[in-house]
Amino acid sequence: MLLRSLLRRGAAAVSAGGGRAPAARPDPPASLASLLLVSRSYAKAKGGGKPAASTSNRGKVRVKDPKGVASEDASASGESAASAGGADEIDAEFEMPTDPLPPTYDPAVDVGPGGRPLFAFTDTFASFSHRGANAYVDFTLDEWKAMLPEGLPAGMMKEFQDTRRCAVMVRESFLDLRDNFRRIVDPAITAKRKGAPTKRQIILDGPRSCGKSIALAMLVHWARTEGWLVFYVPQGKDWTHGGFFYRNTYSDLFDTPVQAGKVLQDFLKYNETRLQQLPCQIFESIPLGEGTGVGMMKGADTVEMPEGSTLYDLIQTGITHSHAAVGVVVRLRKELSHVKDVPVLFAIDQYNSWFTFTEYQEPVTVRSCRSIHAKELTTVNAYRSMLHNDMMVGAFSHSTAVGKLRQELPDVPSDARLLFPRYTVDEAETVCHYYMRQKIIRRESFSEEKWKKIYYLSNGNGSEMRWLAAFI
Repeated sequence: MLLRSLLRRGAAAVSAGGGRAPAARPDPPASLASLLLVSRSYAKAKGGGKPAASTSNRGKVRVKDPKGVASEDASASGESAASAGGADEIDAEFEMPTDPLPPTYDPAVDVGPGGRPLFAFTDTFASFSHRGANAYVDFTLDEWKAMLPEGLPAGMMKEFQDTRRCAVMVRESFLDLRDNFRRIVDPAITAKRKGAPTKRQIILDGPRSCGKSIALAMLVHWARTEGWLVFYVPQGKDWTHGGFFYRNTYSDLFDTPVQAGKVLQDFLKYNETRLQQLPCQIFESIPLGEGTGVGMMKGADTVEMPEGSTLYDLIQTGITHSHAAVGVVVRLRKELSHVKDVPVLFAIDQYNSWFTFTEYQEPVTVRSCRSIHAKELTTVNAYRSMLHNDMMVGAFSHSTAVGKLRQELPDVPSDARLLFPRYTVDEAETVCHYYMRQKIIRRESFSEEKWKKIYYLSNGNGSEMRWLAAFI
C-alpha cells in the first residue's frame, strides 16, 4: 500500500507539470529503498531463483550473527550468504560421510572399548549372555525382512541408513526382556536362576528414542528363531487410522475391514507353515459384517468353519471374504489363546495409540461429529487387553503419540509398565566406537573427551547421539 501511494503521487506530479521536461528524480527515501529491496528479493525467490539455503536440514549447521539478520547486500544480490564476503549469515553444510567403508569384517578396525571385539559372530540372539552384552550383531537387510516381513521400525531403518550397515547392539535391557519370557517357557531356567519374578504382560515405556521399538523387533526376531508363534504388529497406529469404518449392529462397536484384512495377511507372511499345522478349536459361527465398500452380504449373517479346519483355513476365509475379515481377526485372538503346542507371543508396537482417539468421527447432528475412541473399534477391543494369561508385550511410541497417558491404564496390570532406559555410559562408548568404524566419526578426531560430550549433551538419546556424532 505504501509503494502504491508513492507511485500515485509521482504520477500526479508529472501530469501537473504539463509538457515540461521532467525534473531529475531524487533518490528514494530510506523506507522506500528498503521496501523495494525486500520486494525485489521476494520476487526473485517466487520466480524460481536460487534459494539462499536448502530446505533440507539433514546434516546441516546453521550459524547466524548475534542479531540473526542477513546483510542487505547478500539479499539484494540473491547469492548465498556463505559465499558473500561481508555477509552476516553463514550456511555451513555438513553431509554424512560417503567414503568407502572398510571390509565387512576387519580385525584391525572392528575394535570396541578396551580392545574388545566390536561384533559378535552369531545368527541369533539366543546365544548371548549378560557377559557378552554391548556387542553388535550383523544381519543383512534381506535377513531382517525375512524374519520381520510385517515391517521394520522407522528408528531401526534410520539407523541402518545412516550407518550403512544393518547391525544392532545387544543391550543389557534387551537381554533382561528376553530372559523374562525365556524363563516363562523353560521351567529349568527358572529353577536355576532365582532373580526377579517373571511377567507375562509387559509395557515398554521410556523416553523418546531410547530403543523400545528396536528392542521389541529384536525380541520378535529371537522368538521366531526359537520356533515361537509371534503375532507382531509393528505399527499399532495403523489399526486406528485410514480405511473404512462401519458400526456393527450386533456388538455396537465399529468394524474396520481394510485393517482387518491387512492384519491377516501380515500374520500369514511368516507363520504360514506353522498355521497349517494348528487345528481350529472353536467352531462357533463367525458373524459377518459390512464388506469393504460393498455393504452387508445378502442372505447370510454368519459363516461356519468346517470340522478339521486349521488356523490357516480360518485366516484364508477372512482374506478371501472381506465381510468376514473383522470376525476372523476376533476369532483368531481366541484361537491363539488355546494354542498349547508352541509358545505364543503378542508383540504390539505403538501400543499407546490403542488408548487414545482414532481419526474416525461419527456424525451426531447435522453440524457436529463425535471422535471415536480406539476401544470402540472391534479389532482393538479384542487385542488391547492384558488381563489374561497369554504372553504379551507392548511398546509405547512417543514419536507418534498425541498426548501423555495416565499411569494406570484400563485392562492393563498395574505392574506391567517397564521403564526402558537410555544408553548407559558403557553402551554409549560402544556406540561411538561403532560410528567411528562406520566413518560417521573421523578416527583422527575421536577421543574419550569428545564422545563423552556427545553422551552428556544428548543424555543418552540414541537418535541425538547419532546426529551429534557427525560433528566430532
